[in-house]
Amino acid sequence: MQNFTDNDWKLFRNKIGDWQEKYMGTLIKEYTAILNGTGEPSEKFWALDKRIREDKKSSGVQIRLAKSEMIANIVSFINEGVICMDDLEDFSDELLETVAFICANRI
Repeated sequence: MQNFTDNDWKLFRNKIGDWQEKYMGTLIKEYTAILNGTGEPSEKFWALDKRIREDKKSSGVQIRLAKSEMIANIVSFINEGVICMDDLEDFSDELLETVAFICANRI
C-alpha cells in the first residue's frame, strides 16, 4: 500500500537536493568549529576525519533515491534533524499522517 501520491514523489525529488545542501552546510559549520577549536592540529585532524566518516552515513548526506524508500528517507531526515515536519507542509495529508505516525511510534 502506497501512503503517498505521485505528486509527493515529484515534490520529494525536487526538495531533496535543497534539504541535503542545507544539512551539509550545517555540517561544514560544525567542521569549521572543530578545526578552529583548541587542541593539537593532529587531534583536530583526526576528530574531523572521524566525524566526516560518521556523517557520510547520514541520510542528510547520502540516500538511496527510490520511490519505495521515500517514506523511510523522510523519517530518517526527521530523526537526524535534516528536516522537520514543517518542511513537509506542501505534501499530501496521507504522507503527513504516515510520517507523523511512524515518527511518533518510532517504527
